[in-house]
Amino acid sequence: MTHSAITTTAGWRFDNSYSRLPSFFYSKVSLHPVSAPKLAVLNVRLAASLGLNEEALRSEAGLAVLAGSAAPEGADPLAQAYAGHQFGHLTMLGDGRALLLGEHIAPKGDRVDIQLKGSGRTPYSRGGDGRAALGPMLREYIVSEAMHGLGIPTTRSLAVAATGEPVFREDELPGAVLTRVAASHIRVGTFQYAAGAGGADQVRTLADYTMQRHDPELEAGDYLSFLQAVVRRQAFLIAKWQLVGFVHGVMNTDNMAIGGETIDYGPCAFLDAYDPSTVFSSIDAHGRYAYNQQPRIAAWNLARFTETLLPLLDEDEERAVALAEESIAAFPALFEAAWLAGMRAKLGLQDEAPEDEALAQDLLALMETHRADFTNTFATLSSGAVGEGPLFESEAFAGWLVRWKARIGGSDDAEAAAHGLMRRSNPAAIARNHRVEEALAAAVEGDDYGVLNRLVETLRDPYAYTSEQAEYAAPPDPSCGRYRTFCGT
Repeated sequence: MTHSAITTTAGWRFDNSYSRLPSFFYSKVSLHPVSAPKLAVLNVRLAASLGLNEEALRSEAGLAVLAGSAAPEGADPLAQAYAGHQFGHLTMLGDGRALLLGEHIAPKGDRVDIQLKGSGRTPYSRGGDGRAALGPMLREYIVSEAMHGLGIPTTRSLAVAATGEPVFREDELPGAVLTRVAASHIRVGTFQYAAGAGGADQVRTLADYTMQRHDPELEAGDYLSFLQAVVRRQAFLIAKWQLVGFVHGVMNTDNMAIGGETIDYGPCAFLDAYDPSTVFSSIDAHGRYAYNQQPRIAAWNLARFTETLLPLLDEDEERAVALAEESIAAFPALFEAAWLAGMRAKLGLQDEAPEDEALAQDLLALMETHRADFTNTFATLSSGAVGEGPLFESEAFAGWLVRWKARIGGSDDAEAAAHGLMRRSNPAAIARNHRVEEALAAAVEGDDYGVLNRLVETLRDPYAYTSEQAEYAAPPDPSCGRYRTFCGT
């Protein structure tokens, strides 16, 4: 393995603990320089928080790193090995079009992975070219920033660099490399790979490393508490997805990060009209990863994770299985509690009452009946405005509104306090699917990044309720039909 190392003044501080694991977990890789790199977007705010110098990142040397042509000083490029249940079928995988440059230490001491996506072939490419198209990489940049603005744990996008080289899918497309920042890229599928290809000793090695990285407060060897921590993180994450109408699209086990961040923005999208059975992915023919299936699939994925830990939980197999089942059984209650707490905030309820879940579910049922826009319904309620459309004009909603006003207290002060909480909990703007496509078309087809930059700036503070956000609140024209997304590979 060889790669071109380059000294930059960007401020990279690498300490590559993952590369100190046994080589079983990765393959060292060579870089694949590109012919004519050009910086498409740079996340200046993220760069600053990482202690990186914007001018240096934009320089020729900085661009060489972001395009995957050269590794910065201190990096140790590798491709991670992992497996994954893809639509229910276990497959041995790995970073087929990505490489981990290493772990950067930010000014506050945070350790983050710096990964290049679309950087070329690796030993796990399985015949693919290892490259990525510009559109999907820009899409990940937009949506991951939108998720961060919403307060949802997520990987981030530091930059997208156009390669100046084509990639060939159904059509010839411009190529690009995305620089992704993550708490780590350790997945449920990483543990499945360790268990399937290595056995209990490799699972123990990976678990010890992951605990030190994500749960350092736990005692060494307390694998049961580690399992419970992962279950909690996923329950809270999926609840946050549901509360903003986010559909991941492909919740394979290799797309579930142990650190609890949203990872891999392929065929993802946000709900417009509220329909719990919504599927966006063009390849999800049976609705496995529909919006209303996400909590169930998360629990299923966690069960696969738990299976890998069984040898570590107890020497007695029956005892280990009992501990595992108890941990997984906690997921539904954890999810429901997190979801209901979030829904109380969305409805401006500042305390708890037994009827709250019914109040929330009854509103959702009305929204489904009238195909009301998910985001706009809650935003309208938050503003205290009189809504328009079939939902707000229905007798059933009028009855629901009476119940809601009685629940929050009925006085002007109580209603004002409720609206304040609601505006802090209900976004005025999301990454509307048609707006994302509009931005991508302008950037990819017209080399105009103004539309994309304005969209991202709007999404960075979705709870601001500014006049500028109003134009991004409109749902798509019904004539656009059902939205479909693709993996972009």
